[in-house]
Amino acid sequence: MTDLSQPILPGALPDKRQVAASFSRAAASYDSVAALQRAVGVTLLEQLPAALAPARWLDMGSGTGHFSRVLAERFSDADGVAVDIAEGMLQHAREQGGAQHHVAGDAERLPLRDASVDLVFSSLAVQWCDQFASVLGEALRVLRPGGVLAFSSLCVGTLEELRASWQAVDGMVHVNRFRRFEDYQRLCAGSGLQLLTLERRPHVLHYPDVRSLTHELKALGAHNLNPGRPSGLTGRARMQGLLGAYEQFRQPLGLPATYQVVYGVLRKPATQGQ
Repeated sequence: MTDLSQPILPGALPDKRQVAASFSRAAASYDSVAALQRAVGVTLLEQLPAALAPARWLDMGSGTGHFSRVLAERFSDADGVAVDIAEGMLQHAREQGGAQHHVAGDAERLPLRDASVDLVFSSLAVQWCDQFASVLGEALRVLRPGGVLAFSSLCVGTLEELRASWQAVDGMVHVNRFRRFEDYQRLCAGSGLQLLTLERRPHVLHYPDVRSLTHELKALGAHNLNPGRPSGLTGRARMQGLLGAYEQFRQPLGLPATYQVVYGVLRKPATQGQ
């Protein structure tokens, strides 16, 4: 254990066990189908302040460690910490290099000391956190004065085509729920961090058929994890209904899947009262 971390208490993450297990299972397949995650992470990197030169950075929700390796190359003199809730993802990341430290932990309860990092980078991870206010509070705690939090997430409107198509079939919860963009605005404004940028951008992917989309979501570990989701196998009739309902959205490039991506960059005040 590094001097940055403290042990995570057993049972501290009960509401995220399914998320952790799902992403751990997806560790080997994740990178092969992560085009959206790569594009969003690159866009988030482009929004970092130009003069930022952290002595220590944190990749929060680091997954397979792709952006830990990017951060390590960009800030070659800095110490890097990768934190993820999924041990399978961390094991995969350790084998690839990048961060100097790989720590199992939760963004709502970071296993880091106060004022220990200069950059918290988190791309497409915090949408799985129930209490985004806690995520912001933890970032405020672990950042040094003047440090930066840069995050991307998903909000309401994500996978709306898939949601609407399932709604036409059986009305059950088949698609993950996400918080509203207005909630991100409200929570960031009250976080104690200085808001530099906060925006929502649609990102549309296209697929030849519905099965290609659902296969990719499963390979990412991002398939439906919500309470109220149907159990067991999806019946043939319901699947045929889904295929028919989704066809109404078809475009020349294929079946669209729209992701409403939130990008935020915030800074910890350099002194109290700013």
